[in-house]
Amino acid sequence: MSTMSNASILVGVDGSEVALAAVRWAAVDAAHRRAPLHLVSLTGVLGDYGSGVEIERSVPARYRWGGSDALEIAYATAVAESAPINRIEVTAELTDAAPIPVLRRRSENARLLVVGARALGAFSRAMLGSLSTALARQAGCPVAVIPQGVEHGDGPVVVGVDADDSSAAAVELAFEEAVFRGTDLVATHAFSSCGDGSLAESREQAEESLDRSLAGYSEAYPEVTVRRVVVEGRPARRLLEVGEKAESIVVGSRGHDELPSMPLGSVSRAVLHGAEVPVILTRPASPAP
Repeated sequence: MSTMSNASILVGVDGSEVALAAVRWAAVDAAHRRAPLHLVSLTGVLGDYGSGVEIERSVPARYRWGGSDALEIAYATAVAESAPINRIEVTAELTDAAPIPVLRRRSENARLLVVGARALGAFSRAMLGSLSTALARQAGCPVAVIPQGVEHGDGPVVVGVDADDSSAAAVELAFEEAVFRGTDLVATHAFSSCGDGSLAESREQAEESLDRSLAGYSEAYPEVTVRRVVVEGRPARRLLEVGEKAESIVVGSRGHDELPSMPLGSVSRAVLHGAEVPVILTRPASPAP
């Protein structure tokens, strides 16, 4: 269903082990998708990280010397990881511009942006807050956040499904991931029994909502085995429980998160910070003009 057949998968690189974990994951994903992979080595630290954050202007000069080496290592890693699956185009870029604005701009034309789960190593001493969180909030494409030390497992892809349309993009991307990874899909919907209805009625309504959200996808992706999980409780907590051993967790952001200045929704933020497996965050599709 994706229309971005020629778009690259974009990875932020800084020479840290966290960034290399992101490179390895992205290279495998790109190889499965037969998509180009673009590595960006970021040595700058200035940028719009939020009001009240002051960054020392001499910091970039300290780290730029290692940028070329980091990029060479990342490039070699990407080629080695992708080659056994498919030969793909791998390109590399070195810049001393601020990481968040650069990756945000590049993401406008990317298929997927991949970053490490914690603040990139060279910036962790100079930044307040998490680079991965900021990019998940501001990027123009889905964002995959990869924890350090994560290896590609054989677990399912897990997707959180809401009762409204905010998770439609997440469902589509999750089906694609399941196809390319050759694994099952676990569609998870958490509900609350608050109200006048009984627990059984609430569960029935939740199951019907999940069925509506998945309608048409099994026909479009017949090779994917889908397991439906309907559970009572807080969505983020239940999604983390179901996705504990997942290949990845895919979660959508609600419409009110579309502005770059707005924070992530509570569920996506909690999953992003609580998961020990890769998390892919999506946004609702933009309405047609």
